[in-house]
Amino acid sequence: MSKFKIFSIAFLASAAVTQAQDLDQAKKAIDAEQYEKAKSMLKGIIQSKSNGKASFLLGNIYLTQSIEDSAKISFDKGLASGDGAKFNSIGLGQMDLNKGDVAGAKAKFDLAIKDVKKKDVEEYIYVAKAYMNAEKPDYKSAIAVLEKAKAANPNDAQVQLALGDAYYGDKNQNEAYAAYRNAYAADSSLIRAKMQLGVLLKGAKAYNEAIKAYDEVLGLNPNYGPVHRELAETYYLWANNKPSTYTENMKKALSSYEKYLSLTDYSLPSRMRHADFLILAKDYVALEAEAKEMEKLDNVNPRILRYLGYSAYENGNADAAIKALNEFINKGTNKIIAGDYYYLGLSMIKKAIGADGKTVDAALLNSGTTEVKKAVTMEPTLANLLNEIAKKYFTQKNYDVAGSLFEIAITNSSSKNFLEDSIYYGLSVYTINRGKDAKTIDNVALDKADKAIDNVIVATPNYQEAYLYKARINSSLEKDEIMAANYQKYIDIVSAKGEEEITKSKAKLTESYNNIASFYANTDKTKAKEYFNKTLALDATNNFALESLKILK
Repeated sequence: MSKFKIFSIAFLASAAVTQAQDLDQAKKAIDAEQYEKAKSMLKGIIQSKSNGKASFLLGNIYLTQSIEDSAKISFDKGLASGDGAKFNSIGLGQMDLNKGDVAGAKAKFDLAIKDVKKKDVEEYIYVAKAYMNAEKPDYKSAIAVLEKAKAANPNDAQVQLALGDAYYGDKNQNEAYAAYRNAYAADSSLIRAKMQLGVLLKGAKAYNEAIKAYDEVLGLNPNYGPVHRELAETYYLWANNKPSTYTENMKKALSSYEKYLSLTDYSLPSRMRHADFLILAKDYVALEAEAKEMEKLDNVNPRILRYLGYSAYENGNADAAIKALNEFINKGTNKIIAGDYYYLGLSMIKKAIGADGKTVDAALLNSGTTEVKKAVTMEPTLANLLNEIAKKYFTQKNYDVAGSLFEIAITNSSSKNFLEDSIYYGLSVYTINRGKDAKTIDNVALDKADKAIDNVIVATPNYQEAYLYKARINSSLEKDEIMAANYQKYIDIVSAKGEEEITKSKAKLTESYNNIASFYANTDKTKAKEYFNKTLALDATNNFALESLKILK
């Protein structure tokens, strides 16, 4: 019997060692972002024997993949497990942070780190990661927690790696660099720390140097998936920051991301992450193909409708985009982002334009405009994107559509295109109302257009065209005194630039002189004649000036 007891103890010890080794392998798979592989390993551990640490790691993967229901189930099960149960309080604490319950999260974190042994740091590391991985990251709280871990075990590589992440998130490049360097010095097998040195260079826009740093990592392990993702993101940023490299670097970015997928997994969450990258890369043909592949894996997942909607609009199928995005938004349980309203609105606007390219369905245009307004209210930076779209409609002489989009764009005065959009909005409204009579003219829109041009004049007081546009708008508003004053300002700026500018601006100058002359015709004939004669000095055959002078005599 005693031999049997000894055998049983040895067996249990061996099983514990095996389970610990399996957990280490699962952690390595998580670090390599091989989430499906890690999930399978962790489920196997839990199935063989209830294990709180395994449940916690599994729940964390679900949180990473935004599968919160499964995360909660895993954490709750883990709490009931003896070994490592307290780690699950950390996972539930992160879920509290995601809901904005900071006090509830802290209470759970305190429970997890209560009574930890002096040299134990793992609980502190995971609490810090929870602060960093929350929907609204709190890097300063993460740093405060990690400083306690550092005090307990200053040479722990994982503590230093987590400190690097926290300092990087807190925009402290120097401390982040030191922490990553210390992490790699403490454990040269921790190549994520070495990779993060390249990430710091990426953040500093030193793209070439970042790629060299990643190449060093690949020299150590060419199959380390995350470095290929970082390569993809670096090439993407380089392409957008230096347009001359766009085609070449975007091609490299997409190729690197495909390599990342091949080294991680082609699960639905990974495909969704890939789809998000394809949106950034503006590869909508590939996005549509990816969305259709995801549909085969899970035809009820609502996010697939988002990808189908975005790609359908960009690939010219407004009807399919409207159908997919309406279905996604109207489910009521989905987390709606600004891009969803943005693409739905643009799709409606595109559909509002008739086959002749001119006829516009006013009701559908209004509905589309309302959706785009929602999007820009939620995410003001989307106003930057409207410039190119609205200018295309303007060039096509769809001034109603262009004006509606430019009007939304200028609600964000911080937009990089604010002044140009203001000019185009003014021109759109003026063109729509040009020649209309008092019954049909839109004075409210013209007043808005006038104010938009004022913003341009305040920002660029020597931009001569702004005064010309303001004069024309006020002519339509029958505010003749303001009209005349702005035509005069246009004349003064052009004249000050010399003969070359005067010659180049001849038609606009004669327009200005004639309109000022007409303003004075009923009140000051001498001034009226003076301005008509200025027209004739530029254009001796100008019929309007010649006929008007005959009448004034």
